[in-house]
Order: sequence, then C-alpha cells, then structure tokens
Amino acid sequence: MTEFDAAAAAVQAALDAGARYADARVMHRRYESMTARNGDVEELTQDESIGLGVRALVGASWGFHAVPDLSDAAARDAGRRATRTAMASARVPGPPVDLVAVEAVAASWASGCQIDPLGVPLSDKGDLLVGATRTMAEHGADLAEGLYQIWDTAKWFVSSEGHRIDQRIRECGGGISATSIGDGETQRRSWPSYRGQYGTTGWELVESLDLAAHAAQIAEESRALLTAPPCPAGETDLILGGEQLALQIHESVGHAIELDRILGWEAAFAGTSWLDLAQLGSLRYGSELMNITIDPTIPGALGSFGFDDEGSPAVKRDAVRDGRWVGVLAGRDSAAMAGLDYGGSVRADGWARLPMVRMTNVGLEPGPHTLEEIIAATDDGVLMDLNRSWSIDDKRLNFQFGCEVGWEIKKGRRGRMLRNPTYTGIGPLFWRSMDMLSGETVPWGTPNCGKGQPGQIGHTGHPAAPARFRNVRVGVSA
Repeated sequence: MTEFDAAAAAVQAALDAGARYADARVMHRRYESMTARNGDVEELTQDESIGLGVRALVGASWGFHAVPDLSDAAARDAGRRATRTAMASARVPGPPVDLVAVEAVAASWASGCQIDPLGVPLSDKGDLLVGATRTMAEHGADLAEGLYQIWDTAKWFVSSEGHRIDQRIRECGGGISATSIGDGETQRRSWPSYRGQYGTTGWELVESLDLAAHAAQIAEESRALLTAPPCPAGETDLILGGEQLALQIHESVGHAIELDRILGWEAAFAGTSWLDLAQLGSLRYGSELMNITIDPTIPGALGSFGFDDEGSPAVKRDAVRDGRWVGVLAGRDSAAMAGLDYGGSVRADGWARLPMVRMTNVGLEPGPHTLEEIIAATDDGVLMDLNRSWSIDDKRLNFQFGCEVGWEIKKGRRGRMLRNPTYTGIGPLFWRSMDMLSGETVPWGTPNCGKGQPGQIGHTGHPAAPARFRNVRVGVSA
C-alpha cells in the first residue's frame, strides 16, 4: 500500500464505523542532532519513525488513534478505533461541532532546500562544532557548547471531504554558547541565539550563521560579563534586540492569540488567555507601530508550510493591525465555535499526536527605523538582547524576562556592558509603550515550543527586529 492508500483506508473505516467526518495523516520523519563540548563531540542522535494517525468526529467529540503500521488491516482498525473513541466521548451531551469550510484539493508542497542537511557528511558537521567549541575554550570559556538539529518530514493527508495532500518539510539549524564561571557568578553568551537559529531550509542556513567566526567574541564577552556592573533597577527606556523581541512575541502575543486557549480548551496544562473574543477587532493591544501577522508562507521561516494538518492552505493573516487585535490562531472546529471563517493553524508534532492549534510564523512587520537611530534617539536607557530566562503567567499577561547581556545607553550612545539584565511588565501596557521599531527583521525560529497533553513540541517562527519601549521596569530591586 502507498501512504495515500493507508490514509484513505483509515478514513473510510472511520466513516463506515459511524464518523461524520474523518481525516488521516501518514508522517515519516528523520531526525539528527549533534552536540559538542569543549572541543569534543559529546552526543550524536539519529532517529527515524513512520506511522499513521486518524481523527474521527462524532457529534461534538473527536476520537484519535495512531499506529506504526501502514498495512490495510492496521489502517482500517485505526479508523474504527478512532470512531469508537469519539462515540464514547459523544455520550456526554453537547452541541455538534461544525468545521469551517475548506476547499478539498489534491496538492503537493515542499520547503526550499539548497543543501540537503542529512546529506552533509557527519565528519564535516562534527568538525564545525568541534572547531567552534575549541575556539571558545581557548578564549576563556569554561564551558563551550555547540549543537545542530535536523528534521526531514514527509506527510500524506487524506480527508473524508476529498483532500489528498503530500508535503516534504526540511528544517535545520544550530548555534554555540560560551559559559564562564567566576566567584559566585556564572555568565553565558550565545550565537546567534540562546538556543540557535532554525528554519525550513537546508544546511545553507547553518553555513550562513558562520559559527566559527563568532566563537572567540562570545567567549570573551561571557568572561567580561563576570565583572561587568549589574543592570540598575528602576524605570527607563528599554531597547530590545530582535532575538529577545522574538521570544517576547512568542510568549505574550503568540500564545495569547491561540483560539483554543481563549476558548478554555487548553486550560488544564497550557493555561488560558487574557483576551476576550468580544473585543476582537476593537481591543488596543499595542501602539500603532505594532503590526503582527500570522504568516506560514514566509520562505525559510521555521513556522512555514503549504497546508496545515487539517488540509487548510497556508495564508497570511493579520493578528494585530495598527495596534488593534484583529485575528487569532485557529483550527476549523475552534473557528466555527467562535463564529470565525478561517482556520489554518493546526499541526501535530508527529504521527502519534492529535493535531492542535499551534503558532505558525507570528511576528512583527518591519518598522521605519534602524537600531542605530533608536540608540541615537535614546537619552537614557538599557539595550538588552538574547534570552536567558522567562516567566509569564497562565493568562499570558504578566511577565518577567532575563537576558544574557545588556548595554547602558547614555545620550544616544552605547556604553558599558551590563550583567544580569532583566525587565518586567504587563502585556498590553508594554506593547502600547513601543515607540520605535527597526526594519532589520529576522525570522527567528523557535524549535522547542511546548503545548498539549500528552506534550507536543512545536516549531514556530517569529519575525522580529530591535524596538524601543518607554518607561519599563528593569533590574531587580534590593
């Protein structure tokens, strides 16, 4: 049987067993990662899995079943089991679940890739990490680490409405970090991000990061941070680098606009949201510079695809326009429940997991300034970059973040390096204080977004650039 045959058999069996709608996806994923420490390869992981997952809808209830077997008998049994699970859940009274209409298509899609990351010799990859970590150790790092990760995923999707879609998504990325240990103090500097940079692209992304060229600098900066003055406490103008602002978007916007959270479907584990659907289209989320898009069509960004795991095509939508909240991340069922006419943001992290609402590429559109202009226009403030720690409440409202490094800004000039910089705020008040935004946008990739029960790891993208926020509380008071 082909992958499409297995998926079609599962769907038909679910319908024959009494489902009013069913879909199935076969996923074949290959994964590879390598880590190096202080000039030696520490771990190599290579994994491969293939299987089928089928959803069945009965009344207001979904059933799901997955098997690592693509035979006709196993696929049909999975379809019947998914329907039986849905029927058992449907015994609890509830209104039927509608699905937002989506055109059924037969289509293929693949992410761009110039250099197949799994085709690059392991020796070349190891030499890259070993060389970079050795350089960091030679320049003062007590702990020098490097890593890369690769995912190569093929999907085949069939629905009872007539979808027949195959996709191939190749993702990779990596990064390095240097940790220095002093007397009662530990400091870390990373490149290009605290977890690395990732995208739906080939090994050319890792090559573009030029890890070896930045190894010495970040090691020296991690050592310098041990004796740098601490970030002062108080209210001041805050300039965030693009990498840190990407995490700020992820935590205080991306999760907050997930419709399943807003509806309370994710309250048990991932929390809820401070947003109220009654305010969609009218709520002032941020300043007029705040234009957040949901865009899975960005070439090379980590949250990009051709179709989501419900067969909805990738479409760019506004989440926040001119500071007003206007859109959400939704699936076909949650959108119908909320009276909306779009989904398109549902994915599963593997064949054995139920698809759910996940972030795609949620990020800021470019602003009219440069980082140099923002610094020059700041009389007194702090520039912070690269995340070190994060904390945000279940409603995605109150937050506190720590960064790897800060710099004092005085009279329009960057001054002393500052250690242990932190800032805190309340989501909408913070975003309303943004008064300058750079156009130097990077589609930062986040490969470790956790959500769901059982837990799933999502891959998301966050276009972001440096920005200034007024009167933000920074530092830790004694």
